[in-house]
Amino acid sequence: MLRLTAFVLALYALAFPALARDNVTSFSLDNGMDVVVIEDHRASVVVHMVWYRAGSADEPPGSSGVAHFLEHLLFRGTENLAPGEFSSTVARNGGSDNAFTSYDYTAYYQRVAADRLGLMMQMEADRMVNLKLTESDVSTEREVIIEERNQRVENDPSALFREQKNAAQYLNHRYGVPIIGWRHEMEALDQAKARAFYDRYYSPNNAILIVAGDVQPDEVRALAEKHYGPIPANPDLPERARPQEPPQMAERRMVFRDARVAQPYVSRSYLAPERDSGAQERAAALETLSEILGGGATSVLNETLQFDQKVAVFTGAYYGGTSLDDTDFSFIVVPAPGVTLEQAEAALDETLATFLETGVDSEQLERIKMQMRASQVYGRDSVESLANRYGRALTQGLTIEDVHDWPDILQSVTAKDVMAAARDLLDRRRSVTGYLMGEEVTQ
Repeated sequence: MLRLTAFVLALYALAFPALARDNVTSFSLDNGMDVVVIEDHRASVVVHMVWYRAGSADEPPGSSGVAHFLEHLLFRGTENLAPGEFSSTVARNGGSDNAFTSYDYTAYYQRVAADRLGLMMQMEADRMVNLKLTESDVSTEREVIIEERNQRVENDPSALFREQKNAAQYLNHRYGVPIIGWRHEMEALDQAKARAFYDRYYSPNNAILIVAGDVQPDEVRALAEKHYGPIPANPDLPERARPQEPPQMAERRMVFRDARVAQPYVSRSYLAPERDSGAQERAAALETLSEILGGGATSVLNETLQFDQKVAVFTGAYYGGTSLDDTDFSFIVVPAPGVTLEQAEAALDETLATFLETGVDSEQLERIKMQMRASQVYGRDSVESLANRYGRALTQGLTIEDVHDWPDILQSVTAKDVMAAARDLLDRRRSVTGYLMGEEVTQ
């Protein structure tokens, strides 16, 4: 069996040689806007994205949800475009568009035929500076985002649980505040708050333009200088400084009960370092650790808790390394019928303790590395995936060189690196454990 596995891994190694670097060109406009061009000439399409280095973690206290609220408002129109005209123009030209908000960024994108790139830049540059807000627009979109919260959070016990647990994880950092916002603060969002966030952060020197697809760098530069170049930089753009977490010195625990819970589960999380520019090795070890412990059918948790002990119907481990500030590393165990949450948690702790004693299985480590390599290769098949890879990295403190180096850094992770990361991470005194449960039955 060992010889066969080694042979299979050798075949994979031949199938996925060292990754060639993406065909990337970067430059900056005179107004401070960064531009990244990713050439992919397999189809005559282009993805045009503008990423702002401003997300929900950059919101002022008391205005949670304003970053996401503003994202909605940018589709309401400008001095030159009527409400809805932006998206209808994209659709009329055979394309699609959308936007999304996270803790560290807000991004707007369109996918269109390559010869429509200039039109996309013209419209996106327009709404960077010419947003038109009316009280009617603000009122309408405020109701939209509140209804979105109703559907995605209030009507989902798991979402409410994650929100509360996240708040327990981050006592001081804005990552503890939901991206969509706390409901009572969302209800108070108004034109002044949206406009203040827009004026503060929506400027070329706080934006990254990503163009991926069937384009040439010189063509993109000329179009960017024409459409984005005339927009002045914001001289008052603030430095990106957030309140940081104090050292956690005591384990935190919470129980969330809701009558709608059909499947209870236990979740455990730890604060963990993010990927740092020029120093991604710790994050690579944690990424590998998450795959070893809970990344699939052959993971440690799955094999031990589901197959061997049969105390769980689902297990997982997750690490969100692409983050501007400290992130988290989390586990989930969904107990099997007849198994209590306390028993599931005890089984998790026992499995982690055993792993710290026995260490990494070398064969599993090599298999996971090959899976990571394959995932990187497949991710290059989509221009949207490529554009997102660079946009997320650059808005969260990484560089193009960091993105290029990441696959090789992952491949260089050793068993010793993984175990050092595990021992540093898995300290119960720095953990948050949550139980999601149904309503307590009283006699």
